[in-house]
Amino acid sequence: MKQGIHPDYGPVFFRDRSTGALTLTRSTLAAQQHERTVDIDGRSYPVVDVDITSDSHPFWTGTARTLDSEGRVEKFQRRYGGAR
Repeated sequence: MKQGIHPDYGPVFFRDRSTGALTLTRSTLAAQQHERTVDIDGRSYPVVDVDITSDSHPFWTGTARTLDSEGRVEKFQRRYGGAR
């Protein structure tokens, strides 16, 4: 790996805007100057606000709704007719 051409890669917290949940991970966004930081265990970490995480996404929270309750075969049969 070449030296000096890769961005810094370090710890950063991602905060879900709708739930406020924090997730610690590593990212190249840590190298950028952030106004928002959070202090945990005596260390200061940059915080990046995101709109959706697994903490608020309907698929992962179990609140996803099925819009098409009719099966594919039944929908095809209704649209194009049954056996002729």
